[in-house]
Amino acid sequence: MKLKEEINRRRTFGVIAHPDAGKTTLTEKLLLFGGAIQEAGAVKSNKVKKSATSDFMEIERQRGISVATSVLSFNYKELKINILDTPGHKDFAEDTYRTLTAVDSVIVVIDVAKGVEEQTEKLVEVCRMRNIPIIVFVNKLDREGRDAFDLLDEIEQKLKLTACPLSYPIGMGYEFQGIYNIWEKNVNLFKEDSRKNIEDTIEIDDLNTPELEDLIGTKAAENLREEVELVEGVYPKFDREAYIKGELQPVFFGSALYNFGVRELLDCFVEIAPPPMPKEGDERIVKPEEEDFTGFVFKIHANMDPRHRDRLAFVKIVSGKFERNIPYLHVRQDKKLKFSSPNAFFADKKAVVDVSYPGDIVGLHDTGNFKIGDTLTEGEKINFKGIPSFSPEHFRYINNDDPMKSKQLNKGITQLMDEGVAQLFTLEMNGRKVIGTVGALQYEVIQYRLEHEYGAKCSYEPLNVHKACWVDPEDEDNEEFKEFKRVKQKFLAHDKEGQLVFLADSAFSLQMTEQKYPSVKFHITSEF
Repeated sequence: MKLKEEINRRRTFGVIAHPDAGKTTLTEKLLLFGGAIQEAGAVKSNKVKKSATSDFMEIERQRGISVATSVLSFNYKELKINILDTPGHKDFAEDTYRTLTAVDSVIVVIDVAKGVEEQTEKLVEVCRMRNIPIIVFVNKLDREGRDAFDLLDEIEQKLKLTACPLSYPIGMGYEFQGIYNIWEKNVNLFKEDSRKNIEDTIEIDDLNTPELEDLIGTKAAENLREEVELVEGVYPKFDREAYIKGELQPVFFGSALYNFGVRELLDCFVEIAPPPMPKEGDERIVKPEEEDFTGFVFKIHANMDPRHRDRLAFVKIVSGKFERNIPYLHVRQDKKLKFSSPNAFFADKKAVVDVSYPGDIVGLHDTGNFKIGDTLTEGEKINFKGIPSFSPEHFRYINNDDPMKSKQLNKGITQLMDEGVAQLFTLEMNGRKVIGTVGALQYEVIQYRLEHEYGAKCSYEPLNVHKACWVDPEDEDNEEFKEFKRVKQKFLAHDKEGQLVFLADSAFSLQMTEQKYPSVKFHITSEF
């Protein structure tokens, strides 16, 4: 019975958005309501030099953006909530895509002025492909922004979601007075001076009560009544089953910066969001309530504490319970490992845990055993469907700028590549190392981290590559494959796992190569 109770207590979700929509601020405020922190860090505020709890890497504090997913846990209303705050910047999208394999639901943050942006569309598409339950939070209502109905239309059209507003703004921007909570049938009045305090909540069962005029004025009351009537006429009634299946998406309005509308979001979330869900493996579907432990690595982070050079593998627990000091099978390496100090997370603060349950994320100290996608079990050979490595978009040679530190540079590159920050290719012809990334900003992050975490300096040289294609020959001994290797020698490299990769310099060259060597298959993802 204990296992089932623990599973039902847990809610694991990701927060996703376009950069600057207020994702990290919202995460902070959720922690504030959960009592996990006393005062929220003013994200990117110059006056207050406190940085956000979830932005714990030095480079994140300097730039004011999230570049790595961070994990935060807190208790709220008898439930254990695990939040994964993801990078919004498209250059770090791969980290976010991988994180979406570890969540049971997501909250999408949308800026009231900018509406639905490009990165939000891509991330929501990944959620839709997996039928992940989504709640939408329209943020920054204290600023001048778009009309609520325009935004709801855009959410439906651009994100292809079925919106179901569970709260509705009273005015916008300068005229913003608060929110009518459709879910709980009450009015929350907005007070701009309160960053720390929680807003007043006034129960209103019936919008036609004259009390509404006293609270917000006659004109605002009339508008609100009309608009809520329209909302209730146009949008579907909330249906939890449809939400869990990913067919209906509740929408909330608020201002994370001013703590406004966040409690309503959190209260509704804990009531409707799903507990840990079953996960599909290559062999079978694994249910959380199964007695035997299973879990998978969805992220690796080197140097969480630069003083100790530690590497942590983040494991999402899928079924059973994970216990300290018990040997588990590392399926890929087919060997037993046990962990004396598994960590639970609060951003960069860690605490050793004895037992973890499905839905929890644990950090395991790793000496180089783990790769992203690895599975741990009590003995069963099972592999969860992971996210493959995509072909990078940018390629550069990496050069060592300090010959005395080549050992540190090699170690740094190896560890950062294991994290999935970027991909490393070694050219067959001369052994030069090439780094491929999804976005150009990642090169800065790699350079910064190599210098500050490993004491190694590097520089880059441009390299003209259109796509990295993993090579899959029908037969390695046939003459066609041997000729391909001889002719294309200067474009061939090996990835970190030693797999052969063809670095095509243009789309035309790739097309011609495919036509000339039909028995050789080229893949733009590494899992085939």
